[in-house]
Amino acid sequence: MPIEITMPALSPTMEEGKLAKWHVKEGDSVSSGDVIAEIETDKATMEVEAVDEGKIGKIMVAEGTDNVKVNAVIAVLLQEGEDASAIGAGGSKPAEAPKAEAPKADAPKADAGTVMRADAATQTAPTAKADPAPVANSGSSAPAKAEGGKVFASPLARRLAKEAGIDVSAIAGSGPKGRVVKSDVEAAKSGKGATKPAAATASAGAAPATGMSKNQVIALYEEGSYELVPNDGMRKVVAARLTESKQTVPHFYLTLDCKIDALLAAREQINASAPKSKEGKPAFKLSVNDFVMKAWAVALQRVPAANATWAGDSILYHKRSDVAVAVSVPGGLFTPVVKSCDTKTLREISEEVKDLAGRARNKKLAPHEYQGGASSVSNLGMFGIKEFAAVINPPHGTILAVGVGEERVYPENGQIKIGQFMTVTLSCDHRAVDGALGAEVLGVFKGLIENPVMMLA
Repeated sequence: MPIEITMPALSPTMEEGKLAKWHVKEGDSVSSGDVIAEIETDKATMEVEAVDEGKIGKIMVAEGTDNVKVNAVIAVLLQEGEDASAIGAGGSKPAEAPKAEAPKADAPKADAGTVMRADAATQTAPTAKADPAPVANSGSSAPAKAEGGKVFASPLARRLAKEAGIDVSAIAGSGPKGRVVKSDVEAAKSGKGATKPAAATASAGAAPATGMSKNQVIALYEEGSYELVPNDGMRKVVAARLTESKQTVPHFYLTLDCKIDALLAAREQINASAPKSKEGKPAFKLSVNDFVMKAWAVALQRVPAANATWAGDSILYHKRSDVAVAVSVPGGLFTPVVKSCDTKTLREISEEVKDLAGRARNKKLAPHEYQGGASSVSNLGMFGIKEFAAVINPPHGTILAVGVGEERVYPENGQIKIGQFMTVTLSCDHRAVDGALGAEVLGVFKGLIENPVMMLA
């Protein structure tokens, strides 16, 4: 009997994904362990291996298909002695194409892998309400929509429109009640129908901000003043997590200035001692962030009550310092976790962070590499940001925001001196970490970062 290959759940919260690439075609023989496809979620692109042996009888979901539900049949594997006629007998059905639905108010929840932006990122613009642009067609005057914005179109018309890169909602239907049918799509492809590129520009009725009349919006649309780009999975998750965090987690913020002259001197000395290759390239190069990661991990060990996360009817006190680091990627952020960060050397932390960051940007992280931990570090110093307050990444209890190291004038024993300083801000979940406790762990961090040798004590 044919074996159904289904869309796997690559993380506990995954509900759907994109079939990014097939590594096999119909008729190919596969063995257990062979890579047959790549699945892309909002966080990573992962390979799917065959579990059984056989021949690919039919591919049910085309390469590049978005929003394929978990457990939907994506292909059928024929066993020895079976041919394509057995597929129909087995009752295998292709995965249903996602239906065009109106945007939902509640975005799906994400797991602990996606990092939060700074507070300023939560000040979002009002949601744009999209209406179709005025179109002219020999059939209906505008695409017929059901209540809630759903477009009436036949399944064949939807498929043809998708293959042609045409937004079906911009086609004026000539079928019953304005339903978009095959002939409408073919007319749009030939240029005779009213169309717009799928996911390219905003409709004339989509208002980018409040306080504008529909006529003003239409005028902006016609002069090309803005475009509307649909959010991908990662951006939707980031938006959902930001909203969830700011609405449900009681944040408070603690800020300190750290004098980093000793840190910079130690960094320079360590980097200068790095062995060099024949080409003169050093074996390693530590960054200030490597020291920050180490100091914060050690501080959480020395104040274990602050290494905590809220769990509803209890508080989890973590025994290890698993510290996540914010990594910017196109369209969002990842927070890969450095496990037992306090026990690792600065060089080990540096190499691990570089490896995790590189694979995060290529969406090659495994779920266990961006889940877990009790705290995060977000460093915007390389962008010249003096200070900021980061949003906690649930279920973490804290996040340390690090600003740029800069030269400042300061008084000492009645004298005016110049030194290098860095401002750090700790965001705390008040349910798990109180003010005095947050101040205590941040004070320990300040002592470690200002005297890096103490990290070894």
